[in-house]
Amino acid sequence: MRIEVFGTGCPKCSMLEANVKKVLKELGVKAEVVKVTSIDEMVERGLMAMPALVIDGELVVAGRVPSTAEIQNLVQARATVG
Repeated sequence: MRIEVFGTGCPKCSMLEANVKKVLKELGVKAEVVKVTSIDEMVERGLMAMPALVIDGELVVAGRVPSTAEIQNLVQARATVG
């Protein structure tokens, strides 16, 4: 599983990254977590609202910090499928 956290380094972006890592640790799920701060890459991928969360290439959240419970649901749904 590859999880990308898109953001420019603002507090909300950092909170999203920390929450993702916390959830992965709690669930015992191994995933590659990548922080993407390149505005060029965000534009190329059509992401206009930050922070954004992409799991295995699919945009799942944009423009807000999801709760840890929501992140957990998103990760578990994809861990089961993948």
